[in-house]
Amino acid sequence: MSVGLLGKKIGMTQVFDNQGNVIPVTIIKSGPCYVTQIKSDINCGYNAIQLGYVEMSANQKKLTKPRLGHFNKVNLPPYRYLKEYKTEDLNYEIGQKMDLEMFKVGEAITVTGLTIGKGYIGNIKQHNFTRGAESHGSKHTRLQGSLGAGTSPGRVLPGKRMPRQYGNFQRTIAGLEIIAIDEKENLLVVKGSVPGKAGNLVSVKMKN
Repeated sequence: MSVGLLGKKIGMTQVFDNQGNVIPVTIIKSGPCYVTQIKSDINCGYNAIQLGYVEMSANQKKLTKPRLGHFNKVNLPPYRYLKEYKTEDLNYEIGQKMDLEMFKVGEAITVTGLTIGKGYIGNIKQHNFTRGAESHGSKHTRLQGSLGAGTSPGRVLPGKRMPRQYGNFQRTIAGLEIIAIDEKENLLVVKGSVPGKAGNLVSVKMKN
């Protein structure tokens, strides 16, 4: 697996190519990230590097003592976000800076993030159930209704289709083309859409 970068989705816009065609693009502020830990088969059982993103102040209340000790052990400032990338190449150093130099215009990348959360929905929208009666005093027009458990087995069987949360799931979009790179502002312009709303944390890496 390849090493990537953490970033935040800025939003969507559109650009024009040399032929005048409109290209929908997403702007991602990616990096810089810093290597905070190197894991190998010897000490952890697998090879990976851990990257930190968005430097924090050491006196912030959200920073726990174990997390603060993790950074103090390697003499690094605390970071808000941490993510591991499994890789067989461990030629990295603690504190090494990772930025957009690892990407090139025209390459394909993979972006992972959380989809937009849309709250709690019922069976009609989630599972395409039909509604109940609307006349003769019915009070179950859009409700769940009986679960059909009965005396035996007297419980709801696993896999029962019921209302649940909609959205806020991790999704990965592969094969997004890089349209432009602004290394000065750490901006990555990719063709198409990526999961989540503006401000969401995303992971960007080369397509495997």
